[in-house]
Amino acid sequence: MLILISDAFDKSLPEKLSVYGTVTDDKSRLAEADVVLIRSKTKATKEYIDSAPNMKLIIRGGVGMDNIDREYCKERGIIAVNTPKSSAIAVAELAFALMLSVPCHIPFYDSTMKKGEWQKSVKRTELYGKRLCLLGMGNIARKVAERAKAFGMDVVAYDKYVESSDLAKMMSLEEAVAEADYISMHLPYTPETDRMVNADLIAKMTHHPVIINTGRGKCVDEEAVAEALRSGALSWFCTDVYSSEPPADNPLLACENVTLTPHVGANTTENLLRIGEEVFETIGKLKEEGRI
Repeated sequence: MLILISDAFDKSLPEKLSVYGTVTDDKSRLAEADVVLIRSKTKATKEYIDSAPNMKLIIRGGVGMDNIDREYCKERGIIAVNTPKSSAIAVAELAFALMLSVPCHIPFYDSTMKKGEWQKSVKRTELYGKRLCLLGMGNIARKVAERAKAFGMDVVAYDKYVESSDLAKMMSLEEAVAEADYISMHLPYTPETDRMVNADLIAKMTHHPVIINTGRGKCVDEEAVAEALRSGALSWFCTDVYSSEPPADNPLLACENVTLTPHVGANTTENLLRIGEEVFETIGKLKEEGRI
């Protein structure tokens, strides 16, 4: 069995996977590969899949699978899976760090100190007692909720597929965002979530909230968000993800009250190790079942 590692994984992974067969990162061997490992950089389109006639399994190291044509994988009889549990802590910590950075004015204090300024007159605010709305209530959102509870926040959430939660009061989408001070997005990208945060939804947000998106960039109407930031309807926008990556001619790049990171939510040393372990276990289980 030939295993192709197409994107960046932990350096220890090839040796671990060698018990299952030959491991390579030589992309020119795609046509020979039985198993392909990708993250977000590789786009497993129909054309890509057709270039891999031997492929039996494709694993997306991470949560979202919108870079894999899963319907075509089904047609070809290819198993397409992700590593849904591994990234929860890493992404949740980034989401919470971004959320904390806004009321603490971390970027402002840092930049002004380096200019020799002493901006003590700019006062911080606290997360304590504020309302956090979670859009999506999966593994990552639950980790964010746990941290928010520890900070004394009031946590509400919207998820079409979750009726109740021990960590958040579940509401309709409009109810959840209405009085939120902070909104943290943890949605998969689907036709249903395409530009879910748009001008109409923003108009229902009465507290001029901070929005943090560590889910999928296409779940946000970036033009509408940029306009809301200019008008004051939103007080700040933090994002790790964009409608196209890296972002080019993105309206958010011209906004002042934004915090931008380059899709690094899952990029922790510990998480890459966890992804590797989940990949190892997945291949082992499918091999034992005779499916690859």
